[in-house]
Amino acid sequence: MEGSEHGPIGPGREPRVAAPKKYPDELKARAVRLYLESDPKPTIRKLAQQLGVHHEALRNWIRQADAGQRPEPADADLAEENKRLRKQVAELERVNDILRSASAYFASELGQTRR
Repeated sequence: MEGSEHGPIGPGREPRVAAPKKYPDELKARAVRLYLESDPKPTIRKLAQQLGVHHEALRNWIRQADAGQRPEPADADLAEENKRLRKQVAELERVNDILRSASAYFASELGQTRR
């Protein structure tokens, strides 16, 4: 059985068409921008009501935008940072030991000259 320009269609089936978007992308971007740039932050319910969108939709848009702004560091990045920080701690501990030794030496020198 032949269908329309969409190709063959089974018996009793209609061609599948994607559901239209409920909210335009411009509205989503504007809503998220309004929320993120507001100080103090409005409640999501109130802002959603003002914009005429469902509050859970706005909450999801904000969550998605926030996730896009703060990517999670990769495990390799964390391992490299830990290695760098361990080296830095070891260096600072060496510096502190040197300073402690110098402080003790000069304190003993000052103690001998005051007698």
